Amino acid sequence: MARFRRKQCAALLAVVLLVLIVTVALKLLVPEDNAFPDGKEPPLDQKDEGKESDVRPGLSKAARSEEDDKLAAILSKFPPPNYYLHAFYYIWYGNPSFDSKYIHWDHPRMRHWDPKVAERYPQDRHIPPDDIGANFYPELGPYSSRDSAVMEAHMQQLRTAAIGVIAVSWYPPHTKDDNGQPIDDIVPQLLDMAQRYHIKVTFHIEPYKGRDEVNMHGNVKYIIDKYGEHPAFFRYRTDMGKFLPLFYVYDSYLLNTEQWARLLRRTESGGIRDTPYDAVFLALLVEEKHQREVLSAGFDGIYTYFATNGFTYGATQRNWQALRAFCRDNGILFVPSVGPGYVDTGVRPWNFQNTRNRINGKYYETSLSAALEAKPDLLSVTSFNEWHEGTQIETAVPKSGSVLYLDYLPNKPTIYLEITRKWAAIFGDERGRRRE
Repeated sequence: MARFRRKQCAALLAVVLLVLIVTVALKLLVPEDNAFPDGKEPPLDQKDEGKESDVRPGLSKAARSEEDDKLAAILSKFPPPNYYLHAFYYIWYGNPSFDSKYIHWDHPRMRHWDPKVAERYPQDRHIPPDDIGANFYPELGPYSSRDSAVMEAHMQQLRTAAIGVIAVSWYPPHTKDDNGQPIDDIVPQLLDMAQRYHIKVTFHIEPYKGRDEVNMHGNVKYIIDKYGEHPAFFRYRTDMGKFLPLFYVYDSYLLNTEQWARLLRRTESGGIRDTPYDAVFLALLVEEKHQREVLSAGFDGIYTYFATNGFTYGATQRNWQALRAFCRDNGILFVPSVGPGYVDTGVRPWNFQNTRNRINGKYYETSLSAALEAKPDLLSVTSFNEWHEGTQIETAVPKSGSVLYLDYLPNKPTIYLEITRKWAAIFGDERGRRRE
C-alpha cells in the first residue's frame, strides 16, 4: 500500500511539473505587445503573432542584439499599453531641418472670421517665426513629424501614458490639409517605430477634398493593402470574433446618409461589407439628430472628438449616458473623446468662448470620470499633439518671447501623461469587471 501511495505521489508530481512547464512555455510564446492592463481580457490583435518587423537595416546581428537589450530595458519601465485607449495623433508638422521650411508651426490665422472682428485680424497675416501659433510650447520645440528622434520620444511618452493605439490624422497620397503638405509617406516610418514600442496605429480619415463613398472605398482598400499586414496595424476584435481594421471618420456628416449606405450597408451591392476590406467605421457624432443618421448610414459606432465640453451635443458630457444607451440598444460602439482642455486663440483669436481651462489637470480628470461612468467600449483622447487647439497631452515647457505661452506649472511637463496612465488602469479594471 505504501509503495502504491509513493507511485501515486510520483505520478501526481510529474503531472504538476508538466503543467508548470507548459504554462511557462506558453507565457514565453505570448508577445509582450498583447499585454492588457486588466490581465483578464484576451488581446485585441492576434493577427501579428509571430511576425517581426526590423526597422534597422544595415546593423550587424550583434548591434541589433545590443539595441534590442537597450529597448527591452526601456520598455520594462513602462506600464502595459491599453489597446482600448486611443489618442488622436498628428503627423503634419515640419521644420527647416527636415522639411526645408516650417509646416503648421507657421500656421496662418484662420480665415473663417467672425465679421464683427475681421477688421482687427488681417486674413493673410502669418505668425512671426518666434510664434508657433499655439498657446502652449512643446518641450521638443517646433519639431518635424519626419524626425525619427521625435517619433521615438513620442512613443515613449505614449507608453508612459499607457496609450495602446494612436489614431493618425490621414489624408490620401498627394492630398493635404489647407496648411500642410502630403503626409501619407510618413506612415511606414511611423508604423515601424510604433511596433518597436508595442503601440498600434489606426487611421483618422480627414474630410479631404472630394471625399465621397466611391473614393472612400478606394482609400480604405489602399490603407489595408499597403499597411494592413504590418504588425503595428490595429485590428479590433468584434463581438463576432472577427479582427477588423478600425477607422475614425472625421466630419462624416458631410456626406449624406444615402452615400454612406452605399458603402457601409450590407444590403447594398458593391459596398465594403463582407469583403477583404470590411472594417469597423466610427462616425463623428455632432448633433443629436445624427444618431439616427449614423444607423441608417451603416456605421459601426460613434465618437465625439471635441475636447470642449458643451461645444456640440456629442461633446457634451451630460449627454454621454444617453448616447451610451442609444449605442447599446442599437448594437454599435460608443467611443467618447476626452481632452485636457481647449484653447485655440493662437490661430483663432476670436474663439475665446470655446476655451476650457485645464485647471491643473482637474478638467481632464473630470472628463475622464464622466467618460468612464458611461461605460464606453473604447476611450479616445483628444489629443496627443494637436497644439493649435491646445488639446495636447504631449509634454510642454514654459516659454516667453514675442508670445507668453501657457504651461503646465506648477506640475511637471509629464503631468497629463501621468493622469492618462492612472485612468488607463482604472478603465482597464472597470472594463475587466464588465466582461466577467
